[in-house]
Amino acid sequence: MAKGYWIVRADVADPEQYKLYVAANAKPLKEYGARFLVRGGNFETMEGASRGRNVVLEFPSYEAALACWKCPDYQAAIKLRESVSTFDLIVIEGYDGPQP
Repeated sequence: MAKGYWIVRADVADPEQYKLYVAANAKPLKEYGARFLVRGGNFETMEGASRGRNVVLEFPSYEAALACWKCPDYQAAIKLRESVSTFDLIVIEGYDGPQP
């Protein structure tokens, strides 16, 4: 079964308020088996547009990644960041096929 991923690009206007979102999202992320592969860090934009922060989370499955985003606890966490950040977030299924 292919893993699931959240790919997030974010701009954060109020880092202190944003910390409330980070604290609130910990429970649903743990519950659905999320693991941070990228959490901020240095980056260079090679093509296209970017935001100030990038995050990649891995989930045990695509279904778990979708369920986490839809769960009541994560939906409540979203409300804590909406006024202080701008997000682009996609949920995507991993690839298990042949590699080059």
